[in-house]
Amino acid sequence: MSLNKSIKEMDLTKMKNDKKLYLCRWYFHAGFLILPFLWCVNAVWFSAEAFWKPPYEEQKQIKKYVVLSACGALIWIVALISWIVVFQTHRAEWGAAADRMSFIIPTGIP
Repeated sequence: MSLNKSIKEMDLTKMKNDKKLYLCRWYFHAGFLILPFLWCVNAVWFSAEAFWKPPYEEQKQIKKYVVLSACGALIWIVALISWIVVFQTHRAEWGAAADRMSFIIPTGIP
C-alpha cells in the first residue's frame, strides 16, 4: 500500500506548479553533488512538463533547469566515456599507477 501511495505522490500531473519547480530545482542542485544521474532523471522526467504542456508561470524556470540538467548529464557522459577509452587503451603503458587505479588487474600484458 505504501508503494502505491509513494507512486501517486510523485505523479507530476497531480502536483502544483510551484512544487514541480521546487522538485526540478532540487534535482538540478543535487546533481552537483557528483550525482549526474539525477541530472539525467531531471531532464527526462520534466522534459514533457517544460516543452509540451500549455504555458504557465513556472514553466520558463523548469525549462531552464531541464536544459541545464541535460547539458550537465551529457558532459558527464562524454567525460566518463573519454576516461574509460583512455584508461583502457593506455593502462598497460601506465604501469604501477594504473594498477593502483584498477580494481581488477588484467593478465596477459606485462
